[in-house]
Amino acid sequence: MQSPLFSYTEQQSQDRYTMQNPQLLRVALTGHDDVLARKGAMVAYQGLMDFDGEYQNQSPRRARAHTGEGLDLMRCSGQGTVYLANLAQYVHVVDIDQEGLTVDSAYVLALDSSLHTEVIAVDSQYGISGSGKYQLNISGRGQVALMTSGQPLMMQVTPDKYVNVDADAIVAWSSSLRVQMQAQTHSSNIRRRRGNTGEGWELNFLGQGYALVQPSEVMPPQNAQIGQGIGAQFGVGQQGAHGQNQNNAWN
Repeated sequence: MQSPLFSYTEQQSQDRYTMQNPQLLRVALTGHDDVLARKGAMVAYQGLMDFDGEYQNQSPRRARAHTGEGLDLMRCSGQGTVYLANLAQYVHVVDIDQEGLTVDSAYVLALDSSLHTEVIAVDSQYGISGSGKYQLNISGRGQVALMTSGQPLMMQVTPDKYVNVDADAIVAWSSSLRVQMQAQTHSSNIRRRRGNTGEGWELNFLGQGYALVQPSEVMPPQNAQIGQGIGAQFGVGQQGAHGQNQNNAWN
């Protein structure tokens, strides 16, 4: 049998995380360190592997119920190779160090089981009760695989160059950054988008670090439960990811 398909053979590497292609992640397990992956993200594996639902104690469950933010994970263990993907989204491996990473859980594909996760609140600069957006803070030392819809933009934030990002396009940022949430409007009703521009909530980043932005305000439609976006929480994101998912003709 002959076909150009045979050019897409397995990538050989000694690394734990290897990009098989821009949308498919290869994870090598040695029997010692497990990897936590998005539920249902396994597309293939080789070797002696086990897949179990990841147990969550009461604290993460309460945080998920209160904020809508959290991870639905499975534990991949054993000795072999597992391939992970989600709706052909682009995958990016990030090394986590003492700086930490803050991310919307909807964009997490996999992470080392040694990393610590905690739900945190990003408060609105207007100080309105209930207007904060919850995100996931990842700390410790290890690696995490993120997903984006399209090839992303990594923006550097410095003390003399702050960055503003649309709330529906932000994926992750350095945990050391100071963050304010603001609505681009001059109306007394900040939940109303500014004029007819279609622009609404945005995040303002200050300090020293990086912000990761995807070139889309729409995540692929999917039946799997995903994290709650800013637009969905405030009822202002009808043009954003979750509004599009609800109204998408793919349903």
